[in-house]
Amino acid sequence: MLQLKSKIRHILLLFVVFWMAGDAVAQQAPIFTNFSNSYAYANAAFNGMSEGINLMGLYRMQWAGFVDNDGNDVAPKTFLLTGDMPLRFLHGGLGFSVMQDKLGFENNVNVGLGYSFHMDLGGSVLGIGLAGTMLNRSVDFSQLHPTSEGDPLLQGLGEESDLLFDFNAGIFWQIPESFYIGVSVVNVLQSMTKSLSDNSETSASFTTDRTFYLIAGWPFRFEDIPSFTFVPSVSVMSDIASTQLNASMKVVYRDLFSLGVNYRPQESVGLMVGLTIKDITVGYAYDINTMGLGVPGSHEIALSYCFKLDLDRTPRDYRSVRYL
Repeated sequence: MLQLKSKIRHILLLFVVFWMAGDAVAQQAPIFTNFSNSYAYANAAFNGMSEGINLMGLYRMQWAGFVDNDGNDVAPKTFLLTGDMPLRFLHGGLGFSVMQDKLGFENNVNVGLGYSFHMDLGGSVLGIGLAGTMLNRSVDFSQLHPTSEGDPLLQGLGEESDLLFDFNAGIFWQIPESFYIGVSVVNVLQSMTKSLSDNSETSASFTTDRTFYLIAGWPFRFEDIPSFTFVPSVSVMSDIASTQLNASMKVVYRDLFSLGVNYRPQESVGLMVGLTIKDITVGYAYDINTMGLGVPGSHEIALSYCFKLDLDRTPRDYRSVRYL
């Protein structure tokens, strides 16, 4: 059994190696079980939609304890920090995001600053957003062990890093406390650096990962049980080469406690729990892998803070879908 697990881990590591050592070295965007906590990162149009100052920190440890045959910790780890707030004099909102994403011997640090223009549609609001991003991507190629010695794609490469600039764009439509939907593109330009090596046999270079997002949710209550809010939501993420679906359902009791489940087809089932004390919300999720490869589960914890602003506004109250 131990030998079988070792072979499985070796195969998965080789997959990561081949994936990273191609002509263009990119990485698929991270995916979160608490995906509603990451709207400000995935869709710049969401900035300022809740009419409050929102801060959120999220840490995800995927495949906790996963190591390669040399004992190196190669499990993906992602830290995300976002903040956004409305600015009436700009007719919209501003937001920022900072993300560190580590996978094996690759480390990515992404910083973004975005603006969303809000259009009042009379009963709903439409946000149109743009965000500029700066990505520092680095890979220690010397730690990779190809199946064939002298692989020309890796020959002469050590620890390489570069800085890439790109931008995100999106739209987000929200009917307060009823329905929301957003469509966005992250890394529109799919920027590429120059060749990582002077070796004429390889043209390997870093590139940002263009990713498309579709997110939607519709919180509702039943008249017979007004203390409970039901929040079904979906997220579709695609880089064209692969597409990932998340389907989630949360049940929130008196805006204090929440329980939920998330389904990621052919990958995992996630269990979610949350607690809100005043303006602070703590959430935890555990993903049970369903891939059948003996891969460990994944942990995710999120901490959110919402400071409600006393704005001169219309009677409509745009509640943040992030904290439902």
